[in-house]
Amino acid sequence: MDHLNCNICELRCRLTEGHSGACGLYELQENRIVERFADRYLVACPISIETAPILHFYPGTKFLQITTTGCNFNCPGCISTVLVREMFPDSRALQRLTVEQIIAKAFETRCEGIVFLMNDPLAAFPGFLKIAKLAREKGLKVGCSSNAYFTPEALSQLLPYLDFINIGMKGFSDKAYHACGAPEILPVLRNLKSLHAAGVHVEISCILTRENQTELLDLALHIAGVSRCIPLQVMRFLPFETASIALEPSIREAENFCRDLRHILDFVYLFNTPGSGYLHTYCPQCGHVALRREFYGPMGAKIQMPQNDLSQFDRCPACGRDLNVIGPVAPSAYQEGDFEGGYPLTRAMEMVEAMLITMGVTRKAVVVRAWEDVLQNGGLNKLHQSIQHPRKYIEAIRYFGKMADAGDRAEALAGYLEERLARIEIALAPVTRRPRVYYAMGKPLFYINGGRLENQLVETAGGISVNRELPDGGRPGRTLNVSALNRLNPEVIFISAFISNSVEDFYTECLQRGIQVAAVENRKIFTHPSPGWDFGSPRWILGLMYIASILHPDRCTFNTKDEADAFYRNFYGIPFDPLDTNRSFSKPDRHWRWPE
Repeated sequence: MDHLNCNICELRCRLTEGHSGACGLYELQENRIVERFADRYLVACPISIETAPILHFYPGTKFLQITTTGCNFNCPGCISTVLVREMFPDSRALQRLTVEQIIAKAFETRCEGIVFLMNDPLAAFPGFLKIAKLAREKGLKVGCSSNAYFTPEALSQLLPYLDFINIGMKGFSDKAYHACGAPEILPVLRNLKSLHAAGVHVEISCILTRENQTELLDLALHIAGVSRCIPLQVMRFLPFETASIALEPSIREAENFCRDLRHILDFVYLFNTPGSGYLHTYCPQCGHVALRREFYGPMGAKIQMPQNDLSQFDRCPACGRDLNVIGPVAPSAYQEGDFEGGYPLTRAMEMVEAMLITMGVTRKAVVVRAWEDVLQNGGLNKLHQSIQHPRKYIEAIRYFGKMADAGDRAEALAGYLEERLARIEIALAPVTRRPRVYYAMGKPLFYINGGRLENQLVETAGGISVNRELPDGGRPGRTLNVSALNRLNPEVIFISAFISNSVEDFYTECLQRGIQVAAVENRKIFTHPSPGWDFGSPRWILGLMYIASILHPDRCTFNTKDEADAFYRNFYGIPFDPLDTNRSFSKPDRHWRWPE
């Protein structure tokens, strides 16, 4: 036989000797379908389960995350592109771990179970199935995040060992699945029913854009037909890669949409929206807040401790209504390390890619080599420290430039950053009065940790960062109450350029919440002209110039649009167009492509 059709996912790719299918991770050998890169893991570390994200299964509990590379889908704007399309599956950054070693690591780190996420387990199905079988035998829980495009044959093998799943739905139409390279939605709907009927704990996540609200309402109605109690995680779209910024719904629009969905489903949650109360579990019967959570990076949440009553974790403490929570709430939430746990790893990889693209690197192999360096020998922690201060960031550019054999171009970029930095420092040296500045992400009460780059930019630009007066915590910050913000009384407020908000919506919410600070009274609330201007990319220098021109317009008179255009032409070879930029740290605009 010269070919076989793969029976792992419903793409059912035709495999021949030496040729793989859509995911690139299976091949035909001696008339058998085998994994090309078995037992290789990009990530094997403990996380809190909300990072998966799973919200109604053993809340706050520690699980061992496993992640490989690759995916059977190719979705536009995917946050995991660096993992599924750009990282080489045979990279030396991947750890070789046997099934037994994975299970042993789960026990060594005192995890309740194992969860496969970030890329799809369908891209490593035989290995995941072996892990699931042994984990069940050893008394560990098993789950995954998946597009659930399983064939009936594959799902029937996994079902006896699977405890929970987050089904990442691409919409509620064949058209939505066509965009990801799949022929139709039907297999996912079939598998949803099969998983629920088999007693697997199911949660569903879906991306909300400005164009698919009607489709998601229909999806919610379909889910309700299976069970109103299935939690629905609404991922407010953050456009990466080729996706247009015009597709991103505002925070206000997303919250209003979730409010409507709660008339259809009992448990609806909003992600990618720092400070939103729509991450909490509200009792569908009496409205009591039963479990509190807050934003914990893209696609992630963190349960807030302590909870009021851990003994009645599955029922509302106010009225006794069943909350469809499986397993006890952990007595304390596990705290991941820098860039560990879920999707922040993708942001770390993109930050490195951002430096290399800006210094003119045009080969993906060079980027992968830099990733391999970062992902080994404590490199993630070093990266996290180096990106939090302008001058350390410049040192990192020189480091990666040397690694990429792009020393001259790295030096040109570093020199530009140093020159602009010095110009601002010299201009502001005589300044004696520095305004108090508060840096928010998303909504008014979510503050960015004081040690982060955004607050360093504020102080370099001649401000006093009031965020430094607040306790660090969370990722990349945490929520404070109105009285605490009022006591800080900032004169100026900046909204993050990564997960942002409109100034008008932000201001309106400040008034509604009773935030009475000078910045609100004087309408001194600002958002950056373009994404990527205050974190994650060398374009932070544009954000620094913008902040300085706001805080001290008499001394810093940058025309930020002209500066941005010059920066883009010099380092990317293209003009700056704010309508073409999106939330990507690395790609300068949505039309940028790696040379063939």
